[in-house]
Amino acid sequence: MKLSMMSSPYKHSQKSVTRMMVMVGVAALPGIAVQSYFFGTGVLIQLALALACVSAFEAAMLALRGRKVWPTLQDGSAWLTGLLLAISIPPLAPWWIVVIGCFFAIVFVKQLYGGLGFNLFNPAMAAYVLLLVSFPVQMTAWLPANELMATHLSLIDELSVIFTNYTQAGFSLEQLRTNVDGITMATPLDTLKTDVAHGLTVTESMANPIFTEHAGLGWQWVNAAYLLGGLVLLQQRVINWHIPVAMLSALAACASLGYILDSGNQPGLAFHMLSGATMLGAFFIATDPVSASTTNRGRLIYGALIGVTVYLIRSFGGYPDAVAFAVLLMNMAVPLIDHYTQPRTYGHGAKS
Repeated sequence: MKLSMMSSPYKHSQKSVTRMMVMVGVAALPGIAVQSYFFGTGVLIQLALALACVSAFEAAMLALRGRKVWPTLQDGSAWLTGLLLAISIPPLAPWWIVVIGCFFAIVFVKQLYGGLGFNLFNPAMAAYVLLLVSFPVQMTAWLPANELMATHLSLIDELSVIFTNYTQAGFSLEQLRTNVDGITMATPLDTLKTDVAHGLTVTESMANPIFTEHAGLGWQWVNAAYLLGGLVLLQQRVINWHIPVAMLSALAACASLGYILDSGNQPGLAFHMLSGATMLGAFFIATDPVSASTTNRGRLIYGALIGVTVYLIRSFGGYPDAVAFAVLLMNMAVPLIDHYTQPRTYGHGAKS
């Protein structure tokens, strides 16, 4: 056992790892419910599959490492990784997408680094980026909101698409993405980026039925629900305010400045705040206590850099959403940020 010496004062926290993981999962329930309402029960199917996969892979790795399985598994960290990955991928993505993602997150990103507390990167986001880069077609096959779909799916149909790629009536996922007007739908962020690249203005692009007045149809309510869950986490002091406030403030500042300078090609503040994984990223992903900065000043810098990076990639990069990339890039910068933001040792410099 290595004895780590820390400077005083010492303050004991009553919050166990298990309790914190459970509270984060419970806080995500409103967002999961709204996401399922707008985009189908495929969200719940992927969630169940992911939870089963991370449990199996975590147990297998613990057994191989000679560790006790159940005491470690019940801390909930693997289940939270599965939850975050499941709600980040398209609801009707093939089953093997979830399996590969969970395997990479648990085995390579978490356990091979030593388990909980030793991983350098957020496991769910590392797995998401691996899947997005390796399987871009499957990872960008989001369905439009239910009310825009030409074919409404039952639970059996969604299970059939996930495990066989076709509904019971023989419709493929690509056919399901075609809305009632015969147009293949993409996510609002992807649609806007593509339209602007083809010379349309933001106003012209947002005339598409996939958008509402402020953001994408369904997505604004999904983000609002994750915001609600995030506020609960702040109120319960499960997470600190520094990272989400810094991230959202930086993103808001960049979005406002971009809109002022080029309103024809840049969407407004509300669009950035209520699109994609903005609120999920700010409250549930960037705040990962293992891979995020550990000092208060460092958290402010870390969160702000994530917000700026999200805006830059959304506006000028090749991917429509950027939360996962931004978080992983800043995970790499955490040691440097923490090094230069260490607080003064208690009592240091005091006059005798």
